[in-house]
Amino acid sequence: MANVAVIVAAGSSRRMGFDKLTALLRGQPVLAHSLRAFQNCEQIDHIVIVAASGRQDEFQQLAQKAGIDKLLAVVAGGEERSASSWNGVRTVMEQCPSAETIMIHDGARPLITSDAIRLCLACAQQHGAATLARPVTDTLKRADENDVVTASVSRENLWRMETPQAFAADLIVRACRHAVEQQLVVTDEVSAVQDYAPEQPVHLVDNPCPNPKITVAGDLALAEALIDIQS
Repeated sequence: MANVAVIVAAGSSRRMGFDKLTALLRGQPVLAHSLRAFQNCEQIDHIVIVAASGRQDEFQQLAQKAGIDKLLAVVAGGEERSASSWNGVRTVMEQCPSAETIMIHDGARPLITSDAIRLCLACAQQHGAATLARPVTDTLKRADENDVVTASVSRENLWRMETPQAFAADLIVRACRHAVEQQLVVTDEVSAVQDYAPEQPVHLVDNPCPNPKITVAGDLALAEALIDIQS
C-alpha cells in the first residue's frame, strides 16, 4: 500500500502580479520547498504535481533540479480547484492503484515540514480524513455592505484551514469526482468531502509551525522571517 502526495500548483498568481510558484524563497522556487518536504518524508511514496496547462514540462524540470525522485507524474490542472484536484487524484489511481492514502497540498505553502506531514498522515490513516489547521486567535468582526462593523464573531471552535489535507484514497477519489460532476465551487478538498460524505468526520491536526500560503508579494518576506524563527 502506498501514500501519495498531490501537489496542486495550477494557480494563475493573478493577485501576486508575478508567478508565486517559481518566485525565489531563499534562492529556491517556492514550489521546490513544498516538494522537498514530501520528498524528505519517508512515509510518502510518490508525488504528483498538478500544473497549469502548458507548464507540465517546466515543473517536471523544476522537480528534477530540486532532486525529487519520488515524482510519479506531472499533469495539467483545470480552470477550477475541483478540476485540478480531480485530475491529480485520478492520475494517482491510474498510475498507483495500490494507493491507500492521498494527501493534497497547495504548492504555494512552502513552509510545510516533514514532521507536520507525518502528523496529518497518521491522523488520516486512523480516522479516514484529516487536515492541518491552526486555531483562530484574531479578533473577528462581521461587517455590512459598507464595510461598517455590525457584530463580533466568537473565535471559539474556529480554525484556519491549511494543507496538506489527507484522506483514504477511495474517499477522496469519489469526493473529487462528485465535486466536478456537480460543478461545485470548493476552495479545499475538505469542502468536497463534506458535500459528498457529510457523515465522514474530518479531524483537525494543529500544525506546530506556521504554514501560510504565498498569495501576495509581502508573503515572501513573511515566509523568510518565519524560516529564520524556525531555524
